[in-house]
Amino acid sequence: MSDNNQNDEPVSEPRQDGPAGSDDHGHRAEAALTPWQVVSSTLASAFGVQSSRNRERDFRRGRPSHFIFAGIVFTVLFVLGLVFVVRLILSAAA
Repeated sequence: MSDNNQNDEPVSEPRQDGPAGSDDHGHRAEAALTPWQVVSSTLASAFGVQSSRNRERDFRRGRPSHFIFAGIVFTVLFVLGLVFVVRLILSAAA
């Protein structure tokens, strides 16, 4: 026997990872959405003008909990705004 410690099994080479921040499939990991992107997507979708590009970005990079929270906050603010406008109009009419 020699000191080289040769085996009949092939030696696997060390795994070469892709670029920093890539996943197992070699895709670049995308950063999470910024708060402004979540707010703008929530407003756009509430009024029905969300672009398909942004919608796809939201599904790919966004977290559902962020959009649920933003939607609830938007709904509460929208209802409070309506109540304020109605009270303002009713007080001016009186």
